Amino acid sequence: MMTANVQIRSSARLHMGFFDLHGGLGRKFGSIGLSLAEPALLINAGSAEKLTITGEPAVPATVLAKASAIAQQIMTKLDLNAAIALHVSQYIPEHAGLGSGTQIALAVGKAISHVHQLDLSTRQIAELADRGRRSGIGVAAFDHGGLLIDGGRAASGAVDAVPPMLARYDFPQEWSILLVFDNTRPGIHGDQEKLGFNQLPVFSESLAAHLCRHVLMQAMPAIVERDLAAFGQSIQVLQQHVGDYFAPVQGGRYASKLVGNVLNHLQQSGVACFGQSSWGPTGFAIFENTQAAEKHLLQLKSIFTDQALSWKICKASNQGAQVLLAG
Repeated sequence: MMTANVQIRSSARLHMGFFDLHGGLGRKFGSIGLSLAEPALLINAGSAEKLTITGEPAVPATVLAKASAIAQQIMTKLDLNAAIALHVSQYIPEHAGLGSGTQIALAVGKAISHVHQLDLSTRQIAELADRGRRSGIGVAAFDHGGLLIDGGRAASGAVDAVPPMLARYDFPQEWSILLVFDNTRPGIHGDQEKLGFNQLPVFSESLAAHLCRHVLMQAMPAIVERDLAAFGQSIQVLQQHVGDYFAPVQGGRYASKLVGNVLNHLQQSGVACFGQSSWGPTGFAIFENTQAAEKHLLQLKSIFTDQALSWKICKASNQGAQVLLAG
Protein backbone atom coordinates (compact mmCIF):
# COMPACT_ATOMS: atom_id res chain seq x y z
CA MET A 1 0.00 0.00 0.00
CA MET A 2 1.46 3.39 -1.00
CA THR A 3 0.47 7.01 -0.65
CA ALA A 4 1.15 9.61 -3.30
CA ASN A 5 2.22 13.21 -3.25
CA VAL A 6 4.25 14.56 -0.39
CA GLN A 7 6.08 17.90 -0.32
CA ILE A 8 9.23 18.34 1.76
CA ARG A 9 10.95 21.62 2.48
CA SER A 10 14.28 21.69 4.29
CA SER A 11 16.75 24.52 4.62
CA ALA A 12 20.45 25.26 4.70
CA ARG A 13 22.56 25.30 7.83
CA LEU A 14 25.67 27.05 9.07
CA HIS A 15 28.43 24.88 10.50
CA MET A 16 30.23 27.28 12.82
CA GLY A 17 33.05 25.01 13.90
CA PHE A 18 34.30 21.85 15.60
CA PHE A 19 35.35 22.10 19.23
CA ASP A 20 37.23 18.81 19.83
CA LEU A 21 39.40 17.77 16.92
CA HIS A 22 41.76 15.93 19.30
CA GLY A 23 39.46 13.10 20.36
CA GLY A 24 41.52 12.00 23.36
CA LEU A 25 38.51 11.44 25.60
CA GLY A 26 36.97 8.93 23.20
CA ARG A 27 34.82 11.28 21.12
CA LYS A 28 36.00 13.42 18.22
CA PHE A 29 34.74 16.50 16.39
CA GLY A 30 31.72 17.87 18.30
CA SER A 31 30.21 20.82 16.49
CA ILE A 32 27.98 23.86 16.74
CA GLY A 33 25.71 25.04 13.95
CA LEU A 34 22.59 26.94 13.03
CA SER A 35 19.58 26.13 10.86
CA LEU A 36 18.72 28.85 8.34
CA ALA A 37 15.33 29.81 6.92
CA GLU A 38 16.98 30.27 3.50
CA PRO A 39 18.30 29.03 1.11
CA ALA A 40 15.82 26.15 1.04
CA LEU A 41 15.30 22.83 -0.72
CA LEU A 42 11.81 21.98 -1.94
CA ILE A 43 10.95 18.52 -3.24
CA ASN A 44 7.61 17.05 -4.32
CA ALA A 45 7.30 13.27 -4.50
CA GLY A 46 4.83 10.58 -5.40
CA SER A 47 4.71 6.90 -6.28
CA ALA A 48 5.87 5.83 -9.74
CA GLU A 49 6.61 2.72 -11.77
CA LYS A 50 10.25 3.74 -12.12
CA LEU A 51 12.60 6.26 -10.55
CA THR A 52 11.94 9.66 -12.12
CA ILE A 53 13.78 12.88 -11.25
CA THR A 54 12.73 16.25 -12.64
CA GLY A 55 13.32 19.85 -11.66
CA GLU A 56 12.54 23.46 -12.39
CA PRO A 57 14.71 25.07 -15.11
CA ALA A 58 16.84 26.91 -12.52
CA VAL A 59 17.76 23.71 -10.68
CA PRO A 60 21.25 22.50 -11.77
CA ALA A 61 21.58 19.07 -13.35
CA THR A 62 24.08 18.15 -10.64
CA VAL A 63 21.40 18.61 -7.98
CA LEU A 64 19.04 16.29 -9.88
CA ALA A 65 21.85 13.77 -10.32
CA LYS A 66 22.55 13.85 -6.59
CA ALA A 67 18.87 13.32 -5.78
CA SER A 68 18.73 10.40 -8.22
CA ALA A 69 21.85 8.75 -6.79
CA ILE A 70 20.59 9.10 -3.23
CA ALA A 71 17.17 7.72 -4.09
CA GLN A 72 18.73 4.72 -5.84
CA GLN A 73 21.10 4.11 -2.93
CA ILE A 74 18.35 4.18 -0.32
CA MET A 75 15.92 2.05 -2.34
CA THR A 76 18.63 -0.52 -3.04
CA LYS A 77 19.58 -0.79 0.63
CA LEU A 78 15.90 -1.16 1.57
CA ASP A 79 15.33 -3.67 -1.25
CA LEU A 80 12.32 -1.71 -2.54
CA ASN A 81 10.78 -2.95 -5.76
CA ALA A 82 8.53 0.08 -6.33
CA ALA A 83 10.04 3.44 -7.25
CA ILE A 84 9.35 7.12 -6.75
CA ALA A 85 8.95 10.31 -8.78
CA LEU A 86 10.76 13.38 -7.45
CA HIS A 87 10.49 17.00 -8.60
CA VAL A 88 12.95 19.57 -7.24
CA SER A 89 11.54 23.11 -7.19
CA GLN A 90 14.16 24.89 -5.06
CA TYR A 91 17.69 23.96 -4.09
CA ILE A 92 20.50 24.86 -1.71
CA PRO A 93 23.77 25.88 -3.43
CA GLU A 94 26.09 22.89 -3.73
CA HIS A 95 29.53 22.66 -2.10
CA ALA A 96 29.07 26.06 -0.48
CA GLY A 97 29.36 24.95 3.15
CA LEU A 98 25.59 25.09 3.68
CA GLY A 99 24.88 21.37 4.04
CA SER A 100 23.17 20.85 0.67
CA GLY A 101 24.20 17.21 0.35
CA THR A 102 22.79 16.19 3.70
CA GLN A 103 19.53 18.05 3.13
CA ILE A 104 19.03 16.44 -0.29
CA ALA A 105 19.71 13.02 1.21
CA LEU A 106 17.34 13.51 4.13
CA ALA A 107 14.57 15.06 2.03
CA VAL A 108 14.75 12.30 -0.58
CA GLY A 109 14.87 9.66 2.13
CA LYS A 110 11.91 11.20 3.92
CA ALA A 111 9.97 11.28 0.65
CA ILE A 112 10.68 7.59 0.07
CA SER A 113 9.66 6.82 3.63
CA HIS A 114 6.32 8.63 3.27
CA VAL A 115 5.47 7.34 -0.20
CA HIS A 116 6.22 3.76 0.83
CA GLN A 117 4.90 4.15 4.41
CA LEU A 118 8.16 3.00 6.02
CA ASP A 119 8.18 5.34 9.03
CA LEU A 120 11.95 5.82 8.88
CA SER A 121 13.52 8.19 11.39
CA THR A 122 15.82 10.95 10.16
CA ARG A 123 18.80 9.21 11.78
CA GLN A 124 17.95 5.97 9.97
CA ILE A 125 17.77 7.85 6.68
CA ALA A 126 21.11 9.54 7.37
CA GLU A 127 22.76 6.19 7.98
CA LEU A 128 21.23 4.70 4.83
CA ALA A 129 22.51 7.68 2.83
CA ASP A 130 25.95 7.80 4.50
CA ARG A 131 25.42 11.29 5.90
CA GLY A 132 26.23 12.82 9.28
CA ARG A 133 29.32 10.79 10.06
CA ARG A 134 31.40 13.66 11.44
CA SER A 135 28.72 16.19 12.35
CA GLY A 136 25.14 15.74 13.45
CA ILE A 137 24.22 19.38 12.80
CA GLY A 138 22.56 18.78 9.42
CA VAL A 139 20.49 15.88 10.75
CA ALA A 140 19.42 17.85 13.84
CA ALA A 141 18.61 20.88 11.67
CA PHE A 142 16.31 18.71 9.55
CA ASP A 143 14.53 17.45 12.66
CA HIS A 144 14.47 20.50 14.92
CA GLY A 145 15.99 23.68 13.51
CA GLY A 146 17.54 26.27 15.82
CA LEU A 147 21.05 26.54 17.25
CA LEU A 148 22.44 23.02 17.61
CA ILE A 149 25.35 21.38 19.41
CA ASP A 150 26.33 17.76 18.85
CA GLY A 151 28.57 15.44 20.85
CA GLY A 152 30.87 14.23 18.12
CA ARG A 153 31.60 10.69 17.02
CA ALA A 154 32.53 7.98 19.49
CA ALA A 155 35.78 6.19 18.66
CA SER A 156 34.22 2.86 19.64
CA GLY A 157 30.88 3.50 17.91
CA ALA A 158 29.56 2.37 14.54
CA VAL A 159 31.17 4.11 11.58
CA ASP A 160 27.80 5.25 10.21
CA ALA A 161 26.36 6.41 13.56
CA VAL A 162 25.16 10.02 13.57
CA PRO A 163 26.65 12.09 16.44
CA PRO A 164 24.09 12.73 19.18
CA MET A 165 22.56 16.16 19.65
CA LEU A 166 23.47 17.53 23.09
CA ALA A 167 21.70 20.88 23.10
CA ARG A 168 19.22 22.81 21.01
CA TYR A 169 18.15 26.45 21.45
CA ASP A 170 15.74 28.77 19.70
CA PHE A 171 17.83 31.37 17.88
CA PRO A 172 16.71 34.98 18.43
CA GLN A 173 14.34 35.84 15.58
CA GLU A 174 15.33 39.50 15.65
CA TRP A 175 18.96 38.62 14.81
CA SER A 176 19.70 38.70 11.08
CA ILE A 177 22.27 36.68 9.18
CA LEU A 178 24.24 37.94 6.20
CA LEU A 179 25.56 35.23 3.88
CA VAL A 180 28.55 36.03 1.64
CA PHE A 181 28.99 33.80 -1.42
CA ASP A 182 31.97 33.32 -3.71
CA ASN A 183 30.42 32.01 -6.93
CA THR A 184 33.74 31.11 -8.57
CA ARG A 185 34.86 28.22 -6.40
CA PRO A 186 33.34 25.25 -4.56
CA GLY A 187 34.21 24.34 -1.01
CA ILE A 188 36.22 21.22 -0.25
CA HIS A 189 34.03 18.11 -0.35
CA GLY A 190 33.94 14.38 -1.00
CA ASP A 191 37.26 12.58 -1.39
CA GLN A 192 39.16 15.87 -1.13
CA GLU A 193 37.61 16.43 2.31
CA LYS A 194 38.53 12.92 3.48
CA LEU A 195 42.09 13.33 2.23
CA GLY A 196 42.33 16.70 3.96
CA PHE A 197 41.36 15.26 7.33
CA ASN A 198 43.88 12.42 6.89
CA GLN A 199 46.72 14.81 6.09
CA LEU A 200 46.25 17.14 9.06
CA PRO A 201 48.43 16.78 12.17
CA VAL A 202 47.11 15.82 15.60
CA PHE A 203 45.09 18.67 17.08
CA SER A 204 46.30 20.09 20.40
CA GLU A 205 44.52 18.52 23.39
CA SER A 206 44.80 21.68 25.46
CA LEU A 207 43.38 23.75 22.60
CA ALA A 208 40.46 21.33 22.24
CA ALA A 209 39.76 21.76 25.96
CA HIS A 210 39.89 25.53 25.50
CA LEU A 211 37.36 25.39 22.64
CA CYS A 212 35.03 23.10 24.59
CA ARG A 213 35.09 25.59 27.45
CA HIS A 214 34.15 28.41 25.08
CA VAL A 215 31.15 26.49 23.78
CA LEU A 216 29.93 25.35 27.21
CA MET A 217 30.69 28.47 29.24
CA GLN A 218 30.25 31.20 26.66
CA ALA A 219 28.29 30.31 23.51
CA MET A 220 25.53 28.37 25.27
CA PRO A 221 24.87 30.90 28.07
CA ALA A 222 25.10 33.76 25.57
CA ILE A 223 22.28 32.31 23.47
CA VAL A 224 20.11 31.85 26.55
CA GLU A 225 20.80 35.47 27.55
CA ARG A 226 20.57 36.74 23.94
CA ASP A 227 24.02 38.31 24.20
CA LEU A 228 25.27 38.58 20.63
CA ALA A 229 28.65 40.06 21.61
CA ALA A 230 29.48 37.15 23.94
CA PHE A 231 28.15 34.59 21.49
CA GLY A 232 30.18 36.15 18.70
CA GLN A 233 33.35 36.13 20.78
CA SER A 234 32.97 32.40 21.35
CA ILE A 235 32.40 31.76 17.65
CA GLN A 236 35.46 33.87 16.82
CA VAL A 237 37.66 31.69 19.02
CA LEU A 238 36.37 28.58 17.24
CA GLN A 239 36.77 30.15 13.80
CA GLN A 240 40.30 31.37 14.42
CA HIS A 241 41.74 28.14 15.79
CA VAL A 242 39.84 25.69 13.60
CA GLY A 243 40.32 27.86 10.50
CA ASP A 244 44.06 28.05 11.10
CA TYR A 245 44.19 24.28 11.68
CA PHE A 246 42.47 23.65 8.34
CA ALA A 247 44.53 26.34 6.55
CA PRO A 248 46.97 23.89 4.90
CA VAL A 249 44.02 22.13 3.25
CA GLN A 250 41.83 25.08 2.30
CA GLY A 251 44.54 27.63 1.55
CA GLY A 252 44.19 29.90 4.59
CA ARG A 253 41.88 30.58 7.51
CA TYR A 254 39.12 31.09 4.95
CA ALA A 255 38.73 29.02 1.79
CA SER A 256 37.94 32.03 -0.41
CA LYS A 257 40.24 35.04 -0.51
CA LEU A 258 37.33 37.21 -1.63
CA VAL A 259 35.10 36.13 1.25
CA GLY A 260 38.07 36.34 3.63
CA ASN A 261 38.61 39.98 2.68
CA VAL A 262 34.95 40.71 3.48
CA LEU A 263 35.17 38.94 6.85
CA ASN A 264 38.39 40.75 7.75
CA HIS A 265 36.68 44.05 6.94
CA LEU A 266 33.73 43.12 9.16
CA GLN A 267 36.15 42.34 11.97
CA GLN A 268 37.84 45.73 11.59
CA SER A 269 34.38 47.32 11.61
CA GLY A 270 33.64 45.81 15.02
CA VAL A 271 31.07 43.21 13.90
CA ALA A 272 30.60 40.78 16.78
CA CYS A 273 29.90 37.47 15.05
CA PHE A 274 31.23 36.30 11.67
CA GLY A 275 33.02 33.39 10.08
CA GLN A 276 33.06 30.70 7.43
CA SER A 277 30.50 27.90 7.34
CA SER A 278 32.09 24.44 7.23
CA TRP A 279 34.71 24.23 4.46
CA GLY A 280 33.23 27.32 2.85
CA PRO A 281 33.56 29.22 0.70
CA THR A 282 30.39 30.83 2.14
CA GLY A 283 30.93 33.35 4.90
CA PHE A 284 28.41 34.62 7.41
CA ALA A 285 27.89 37.51 9.80
CA ILE A 286 25.19 37.89 12.44
CA PHE A 287 23.64 41.23 13.36
CA GLU A 288 21.21 42.31 16.07
CA ASN A 289 18.49 43.22 13.57
CA THR A 290 17.68 43.48 9.88
CA GLN A 291 18.42 47.20 9.76
CA ALA A 292 21.99 46.64 10.95
CA ALA A 293 22.48 43.82 8.43
CA GLU A 294 21.18 45.98 5.57
CA LYS A 295 23.36 48.92 6.61
CA HIS A 296 26.50 46.78 6.61
CA LEU A 297 25.55 45.13 3.33
CA LEU A 298 25.19 48.52 1.65
CA GLN A 299 28.69 49.44 2.80
CA LEU A 300 30.13 46.10 1.73
CA LYS A 301 28.64 46.34 -1.76
CA SER A 302 30.26 49.75 -2.23
CA ILE A 303 33.68 48.42 -1.17
CA PHE A 304 33.71 44.89 -2.57
CA THR A 305 32.57 45.10 -6.17
CA ASP A 306 33.94 41.83 -7.55
CA GLN A 307 31.15 40.14 -9.54
CA ALA A 308 32.11 36.78 -8.04
CA LEU A 309 30.63 37.90 -4.72
CA SER A 310 26.94 37.70 -3.96
CA TRP A 311 24.98 38.33 -0.79
CA LYS A 312 21.86 37.25 1.05
CA ILE A 313 20.22 38.42 4.28
CA CYS A 314 18.14 35.78 6.01
CA LYS A 315 16.90 34.61 9.40
CA ALA A 316 17.45 31.47 11.40
CA SER A 317 14.89 28.69 11.30
CA ASN A 318 13.67 27.43 14.65
CA GLN A 319 11.74 24.55 13.14
CA GLY A 320 12.76 21.42 11.30
CA ALA A 321 11.89 20.37 7.78
CA GLN A 322 8.26 20.70 6.76
CA VAL A 323 6.49 17.61 5.44
CA LEU A 324 3.13 18.25 3.80
CA LEU A 325 0.93 15.39 2.66
CA ALA A 326 -1.50 15.90 -0.22
CA GLY A 327 -5.17 15.29 0.39
